[in-house]
Amino acid sequence: MEAKGYRVKPYGQSVKRYVQTMDLRDNPELIAAYRRRHSSGEAWPEIMDGIRQVGILDMDIYILGTRLVMIVETPLDFDWQQAMARLATLPRQQEWEESMAEYQQCRQDATSDEKWQMMERMFHLYEPGE
Repeated sequence: MEAKGYRVKPYGQSVKRYVQTMDLRDNPELIAAYRRRHSSGEAWPEIMDGIRQVGILDMDIYILGTRLVMIVETPLDFDWQQAMARLATLPRQQEWEESMAEYQQCRQDATSDEKWQMMERMFHLYEPGE
């Protein structure tokens, strides 16, 4: 695969970044289907609207083999626990999570916040505050 960078959206404000990980089931057909389910036109509009409603500015999911990494950017005053609790109550969210569980290494009834594991940043190139 060719190495390329990805443009970052300018927000005009400082933001926080959260990074999470999850594994998919080790099955090429399921992984291909999972990719399709997240493609433009396949992802449910209610889910994308809900992500925005809870205050998330942007979200990316990267894949390597069965490993997923999700990067979430939010305003500085964003409260992760409060937002995830609200997200779980929005229309079709639990239905989406249950349908995605087929592809993911998780419990069938797990919420998004239970599936995705928060990663710890262990290195940062710049000094704090930069």
